[in-house]
Amino acid sequence: MAENPFAEFSLEKAIDFRWTLRDIQAHRLKMSPVSDEDLRALIGLGLVEVCDIGIVLTQAGIAVLNRS
Repeated sequence: MAENPFAEFSLEKAIDFRWTLRDIQAHRLKMSPVSDEDLRALIGLGLVEVCDIGIVLTQAGIAVLNRS
């Protein structure tokens, strides 16, 4: 994975994605649902996956949040 997985996106979108990752990690999706477009982008980047329990961060997604 690239050093910054959000490099191809605007700063605003990158910040939005980071907050979405935090919401997923904290299980706040009922209050802050993920748009279909953002979900597809985050799955495409390998940062989240959809499984039986819902949307979860991958190891790469956790690493992005830990890089703060």
